[in-house]
Formats: sequence, structure tokens, C-alpha cells
Amino acid sequence: MAARQSDAQEVTAWRPGVPGVTEVFHARFTEYAYPMHVHDAWTLLIVDDGAVRYDLERHEHGTPADTVTLLPPHVPHNGSPATADGFRKRVVYLDESILGEGLIGPAVDGPDLRDPLLRRRVGQLHSVLVRPGDELEAESRLTLIGERLRDLLRPRPATPDPPDPVLARTLRELLDARVADGLGLEEAARLLHAHPAHLVRAFSGAYGIAPHQYLTSRRVGRARRLLLDGVPPGETATAAGFYDQAHLTRHFKRLVGVTPGRYRSSAR
Repeated sequence: MAARQSDAQEVTAWRPGVPGVTEVFHARFTEYAYPMHVHDAWTLLIVDDGAVRYDLERHEHGTPADTVTLLPPHVPHNGSPATADGFRKRVVYLDESILGEGLIGPAVDGPDLRDPLLRRRVGQLHSVLVRPGDELEAESRLTLIGERLRDLLRPRPATPDPPDPVLARTLRELLDARVADGLGLEEAARLLHAHPAHLVRAFSGAYGIAPHQYLTSRRVGRARRLLLDGVPPGETATAAGFYDQAHLTRHFKRLVGVTPGRYRSSAR
């Protein structure tokens, strides 16, 4: 993860290990204005403070805080602060495995999407992307974001997925077999011959919990057993499938209520 800052700007950029994401970019600018330029990826942008104005295909647009902006690849655009205090934004760049070329036209016609559900999901995705070790959650959230974007750009009648308990059970068995090693959503979809979004919905509908939440719960359960056996938290984190001890501590405290170290010291 690379970061640099000055009095007028703060920039952080990194490439997470999440299929479909080419870059994550967080920035705060007070005066800087982007000249006309293009990207070779989809630009999914939210503004947390201030506002941005930009031109796309010779039409002026703006990005207030309740808007999600989607800029298509290869289409020139610029950008500058729309307020005296500048703006703070979070951007995720997506390749064409998430959104295809067929959506470029609709995105040019309507790049600014006022959709509270989409805005919330994009914010949640960014919260996950800053935490290494939660790639399955990031994949799941990104899959639902891609689906929502396609629905907004090309509306179609809602057709709820029928219950699929067999698919849900098979995915659970895969997760059970890969607690420590982990399982990516893209890999699971390939193994089970199902669309990633359908996998997430089928599992959540059957068990009332998302696949990434289930996997994390299984890992915390394994960590509890190891800690009670006297294994130090650092070794427990690796053995249970967590990225590092901090990753274990964050999820362990959220699910158990205490840190791994305090849990281990309380054992009798």
C-alpha cells in the first residue's frame, strides 16, 4: 500500500488480492484538478466529503455524497473540487470481468447513480478492502455490487432466485473442508458451476448467514480450541486461517467479546 500527503492532498493506493479489482485509491484534494484523461478500467467512485465536478462526453456532472459515480473505461473525463474545501473520495477500479463493454453506453448516459443500497454496499466494500485477510467477504460484496450496477444501468423485472438448498449445502461442505486454507468466491463458483451472486444468495437464504461470515465463524471456533490447548495467539492465527494475529483479534473479539490473549489466559 502506497501513501503520500501534503497540506493540500492525501493519497493512498494499493492493489488487493481480490479478483476483478485492479486498484483501490483513496484521496483528499483541496485544489488539484484532473485534466482530461482515460482509464482502461471501470472507475467506481464515492465522495465522503465535499463534491467533485467533472465532464464526461462533453456533459458536466457532479458527485454529491449520496451518489455513486461509475465512469466507463476508455471514455475521457476530468475532475475538480466543486467546493472551496475540496473533496475526499474513495475509488475502486474494476476490470471487465465485473462489468462488460456492453454497459459503457448506459454508463456514459447516466454515470451518477443515486441509490442508497448501492452507496452503502460500496462503502462496505471499501471498509473490507483496507483489511487484508477478508478477501472472501470482499469478493462477495463486489459480486452483489456488480449485480446492482447492472440492474441500475439496464433495468429488468425482478426475478427472485428460487431456493437452492443443495447448492447451499455443497458450498458449506467446501467451506468446511477449507477452513484454514480459505476459498475464494470465484473458485467456488467455478467448482460448483454457479454464478457467484447466486452462490451468495443461495447460501444466505439457506443458513441466514453469508458465506464469508460462516467461514469466519468456523475459523474463530478453531481458534478457540487451539487457544484452550495453550497455543499462543500468533500461532493460533496462522493455524486457524487468519492473515495475522491482528486479523484474528479483530474477528475473535467481535464474535467472542474478548481478545484471544484474554480468552487463553482465562482457561482453566
